[in-house]
Amino acid sequence: MEETVIQIGGMSCQGCVANITSVLAGLPGVTSATVSLEEAAAQVRFDPAVVARAALVAAVEDAGFDAA
Repeated sequence: MEETVIQIGGMSCQGCVANITSVLAGLPGVTSATVSLEEAAAQVRFDPAVVARAALVAAVEDAGFDAA
């Protein structure tokens, strides 16, 4: 398992947090996703053999947010 922090832009409320958390947690290989509105970031624990970090970033971007 690995952990990564993804910086997220465009979040404005707890609804955004819930949306991103749901998107990340629903990806195969993700065991936990904690999103912070205050820090504008998500901390994600995942299995790199199942999902790449780039796929996590892409999922956040596909949900309508900026991610790096």
